[in-house]
Amino acid sequence: MASTADHETAESTTTPILAEARRRRTFAVISHPDAGKSTLTEALVLHAKVIAEAGAIHGKSGRRSTVSDWMEMEKARGISITSTALQFAYRSPDGTDCVINLLDTPGHADFSEDTYRVLTAVDCAVMLIDAAKGLEPQTLKLFQVCRHRRIPIITVINKWDRPGRDALELMDEIELRIGVQPTPLTWPVGYAGAFKGVLDRATGGFIRFTRTAGGATIAPEEYLSADRASLLEGDHWTTAVEECALLSADGADYDRDSFLACATTPVLFTSAVLNFGVSQLLDVLVHRAPAPSAQIDLAGNRRPVDGPFSAFVFRVQAGMDAAHRDRLAFARVCSGSFHRGDVVTHAATGKPFTTKYAQSVFGQQRTTMDTAYPGDVIGLVNATALRVGDTLYCEEPVQYPPIPNFAPEHFAVARAADAGKHKQFRRGITQLEQEGVIQVLRSDLRGDQAPVLAAVGPMQFEVTSHRMAAELHAPIELEHLKYTLARRTRPADAEFLQAQRSVEVLTRTDGALLALFTDKWRLDAIERDNPNLHLEPLVAATE
Repeated sequence: MASTADHETAESTTTPILAEARRRRTFAVISHPDAGKSTLTEALVLHAKVIAEAGAIHGKSGRRSTVSDWMEMEKARGISITSTALQFAYRSPDGTDCVINLLDTPGHADFSEDTYRVLTAVDCAVMLIDAAKGLEPQTLKLFQVCRHRRIPIITVINKWDRPGRDALELMDEIELRIGVQPTPLTWPVGYAGAFKGVLDRATGGFIRFTRTAGGATIAPEEYLSADRASLLEGDHWTTAVEECALLSADGADYDRDSFLACATTPVLFTSAVLNFGVSQLLDVLVHRAPAPSAQIDLAGNRRPVDGPFSAFVFRVQAGMDAAHRDRLAFARVCSGSFHRGDVVTHAATGKPFTTKYAQSVFGQQRTTMDTAYPGDVIGLVNATALRVGDTLYCEEPVQYPPIPNFAPEHFAVARAADAGKHKQFRRGITQLEQEGVIQVLRSDLRGDQAPVLAAVGPMQFEVTSHRMAAELHAPIELEHLKYTLARRTRPADAEFLQAQRSVEVLTRTDGALLALFTDKWRLDAIERDNPNLHLEPLVAATE
């Protein structure tokens, strides 16, 4: 949902809805696992002064979890396994007021489906790269997804306080491996592992950082002139200035149009754990990231931002509040204004939907939301009729493109560990499927008591097992199958395929017939011997 609209539209054309939309910045933080994504998310919230102390206090035996990691598995493992919405107001040092909608995403490749869903709901992405590791496999996949969806990317080189690679080398790698030119806005003073501060390329001045205890509070910053920086930092400053001159000679200077066209990516250097460089990222998000713009519907038309209300459901999550055991549907407002209590239309069914219980979300915390504007994320409580990919609208009908299911590569039969809890088992599997935690395949042969769970990555099975036991009180047993890939087929071919060795045909809940194969060689042999069979590849994670 990337925007190419200019923020500086003439005042005479501004409507109240447009004015509110221009205040919104809706973006996702994405990265390879362990690049510091949740720590950066926490640091952004800290610098916005929404919290007084960061949750990730490294090096402490009593380390708390970050506000974005609220599930027990996330706290125990120290990784994000589900996406999280954080909405908060922010006033920049120059007085610009913004509403930030920050979507933290799972870093692990096994949860790429969840990340993809989040990317359908944002106007921009902050891509985090580990200074020592550079572009890792999941980072490359996420770049490709963003490029495919025309989502502008702000790149953050993180962990500059630790030993890492040369800054110019990292810039070359980004340009060579993904074909997007990096245009650094700040440049590190001091090599990786000796982070002094950053050179602000717009002003030529030096922003010097000072450490705080454990990085738990906002790091003090001091702005120094180039002359003063040269006197204090000597060769470190001289090297930074010379490298910035090389960047300019190579055309690596920020250009707004090429950034919004996804041809370039602004770059900043940070240490999220020390809160170094985080305020500069907030400033870039406020002043350079795109605001919400007209979205393309299923028919290829653009829904104006100030048109009638419409929203797109990109996540469904249960178990956020153990005391209430309710379910929350996350909907991105695409156009118009939302008012709690509005009766909207559910595009999938044509039926009215009442929005009496609408909430603003900040991690696991929730507060009542009375109004919302394009770019905002609404949490709709106990919206049992809503599914991922659904559209809601008022007045003028609209339907946004659905979110596809990714091609699964791991399969396991699920059975209730306690035969007396079969009803809870069925309800739990259905709930997790509706949330998008797992895909569920069924057949008459296996019966409803032994559905096949299909996953992009094996950790999805762990999450399913954990939540079935801990939240839904219906422990399961898994029998892993040897299938490794799936193809969509048609009813006319199902009987023939079912009779083949190392092949099984099952039905996904959306009605799709999927033929499962043990390996690529078995698939190739069947296709070669039966060229008229319909075996359609499913959507890959980077499409």
